[in-house]
Amino acid sequence: MIAAAEGEAPVAKSKETSKDTAKTEAKSTKTLKITWVRSTIGYSKDQRATIQTLGLHRLHATVEQPDNPQVRGQINKVKHMVKVEES
Repeated sequence: MIAAAEGEAPVAKSKETSKDTAKTEAKSTKTLKITWVRSTIGYSKDQRATIQTLGLHRLHATVEQPDNPQVRGQINKVKHMVKVEES
């Protein structure tokens, strides 16, 4: 335990091991390769904004984004304009 100042409860150290840290890093390293394959001409402004938010600036450009619910939701909104590969 770590010594606490007067009047405070003692604080215990975290017992996180390097194995636990490696597991969390492995989970967070999942990425998605997103390729923009169809033009935004004729689609709504919010879909164009979603393409830009994903980091795509030119047609046939590819970016890597972390695999999380926010990015998955953006991809779902413009799934007809992008190609997605898991890595």
